Amino acid sequence: MNRLKVAILFGGCSEEHDVSIKSAIEIATNIDSEKPSTEWEKGDCSLASLLPDRNIHGLLVMKNFEYEIRPVDVVFPILHGKSGEDGSIQGLLELSGIPYVGCDIQSSAICMDKSLTYMVSKNAGIATPEFEIINENHKWAAEAFTYPVFVKPARSGSSFGVKRVGGADELDAAIESARQYDSKVLIEQAIGGCEVGCAVLGNGSELIVGEVDQIRLRNGIFRIHQESEPEKGSENAVITVPADLPEKKRKRIQETAKKIYKTLGCKGLSRVDMFLQDNGRIVLNEVNTLPGFTSYSRYPRMMAAAGIALPELIDRLIALALKE
Repeated sequence: MNRLKVAILFGGCSEEHDVSIKSAIEIATNIDSEKPSTEWEKGDCSLASLLPDRNIHGLLVMKNFEYEIRPVDVVFPILHGKSGEDGSIQGLLELSGIPYVGCDIQSSAICMDKSLTYMVSKNAGIATPEFEIINENHKWAAEAFTYPVFVKPARSGSSFGVKRVGGADELDAAIESARQYDSKVLIEQAIGGCEVGCAVLGNGSELIVGEVDQIRLRNGIFRIHQESEPEKGSENAVITVPADLPEKKRKRIQETAKKIYKTLGCKGLSRVDMFLQDNGRIVLNEVNTLPGFTSYSRYPRMMAAAGIALPELIDRLIALALKE
């Protein structure tokens, strides 16, 4: 039986480089290399270049100061943030003709840019925060906003550069901080309620959802990937899976997540983050098209709570990529 050759791409040049390495380690550790129907081949960590040649389907790998071509059947690009979730690596993989896990170029680009995510979702009748885009040469009046607001890099992953602003006197500094990560900045109205998330798996209308999770903050905002020892738990947040909510509300959150996923053209996987307000209204926060796979990451925990353990989850994701 021919072994299926899986390439795990990780690291990258974004601020989430270290998280990507942790995710890759978990995937490499949990991939089922002894599966009877399909065997996986685990290779070494080497310096490699992806060849944009549809006739080769492989990596150009340096070994002992010489290059060799290693065939690849499918790629798991666990690259978080810029150049990993924005359509860049997806474009290269499309040129290469190699099947890959996750969203395509278009949905990756849309979901990476929070302003585009909101525009497309709002047009489909999905509730989103009110927001304004601040571009590089944009002039703004701090007094024009109703506080509190959140200032975010529009096209950056995780919570890097995100600040909660309580008044006009804090706005300029928050915008400058966000601009360290992106020249396009988003100012969005703060939304009351609890933070919830839903893991979605699948293509088209054949979707599976994980258990809904819920984030309770002790202070500040949720930024577990920037904490010193996230493997031991978050310093400022408690994450509950399944969410401490009635089943009817959890079902509504799951159905809303599926609608958002389909509206944005996602495939493979995504984590949909939302707010559940006291009046029952569900508001979109963001969509993460390549969520973390670390030992403390939310996506695999939500799927595990729904009965899909990490080895099976990886298996399903690769199978979905090969169907495309």
